[in-house]
Amino acid sequence: MQRILQPGEIEALDHTSFPRILLPQVSSLFAERAARLRQLADGNPIADYLLFVAQIMDAQHKAVAGLEVTAPDAELIARAQAHSMPLLPAVDTIDAVWQTVLDNMLDTLQGSEGLPAPLQPLLQELRALAPEARADIAKKLLQKEVAARHVGMAPFIMAALQVTFAKRSANLSPRDVPYTDPASICPICASEPVASVVRIGGKMAGHRYAHCGTCACEWHTVRVKCTHCESTKGIHYQGLEGAGEEVLAETCDECGCYRKIVNQEKNPMVDPLADDLASLMLDLLMSETEFQRASPNPLLFVAVAEEQNGELNSELVDPAA
Repeated sequence: MQRILQPGEIEALDHTSFPRILLPQVSSLFAERAARLRQLADGNPIADYLLFVAQIMDAQHKAVAGLEVTAPDAELIARAQAHSMPLLPAVDTIDAVWQTVLDNMLDTLQGSEGLPAPLQPLLQELRALAPEARADIAKKLLQKEVAARHVGMAPFIMAALQVTFAKRSANLSPRDVPYTDPASICPICASEPVASVVRIGGKMAGHRYAHCGTCACEWHTVRVKCTHCESTKGIHYQGLEGAGEEVLAETCDECGCYRKIVNQEKNPMVDPLADDLASLMLDLLMSETEFQRASPNPLLFVAVAEEQNGELNSELVDPAA
């Protein structure tokens, strides 16, 4: 009797195959990101913001240690795989433990080596918020909505959510993760990728992965293919003059969007989220073209201010300023 092999079993038998899914290594993820940001801050026009976020990542690293999250059951996994849908959509499956993570991070950031004194009132205000108010802000952030009055709190709340979702992703097996349609969203939490990365080392060497800015899952994506609309036509790459090819903007003529691609072959230290955050100058130059950014960095917020004198104003928010 013959048995039909499932995709994961086929890959296991094929020794020339490469990983379809890369799950986050949470024991080192946030510490390595913080180190990378500090490296990138040197001479960067937004150095203060990068160092501010690096401190948040230090708190993330401390908060993830020993964290326990709820695991999906076998029935949920089977249903997601049967219907080619994301396993744990972020907006609909927020683990309440994220609020404990946030409190632990605030403990770190309000400590003796925490954030500067001018930011402490903001942290106190965030700690004093009712759980229901925090939950409402968190859900809106995951839906890419942020009110002007909440922009200062947004990086801290999103950072706590990242810890929770990354820990949940890390506890999965790659075989648990469904093949999704479309492949332009995270197969675990349904978030859009913040960037893509060409990896080095082992079987993943030379392959490109989309990187989820929410749960840090990475899924294989064909190179020279738009990570937004999945077109293979009209793909081009643009970068800053003299900056090399570590970080490029991959543009798509079909959908008019761009998303950055970072390349470990050019620099083994690149991190998709950190390098995307630090290359804001590339975004500013891209804003002068016809291409629109496909999705934002989850730790950098542009808010639409509340209406004043009949006009709406957009602003880039830097809580560390």
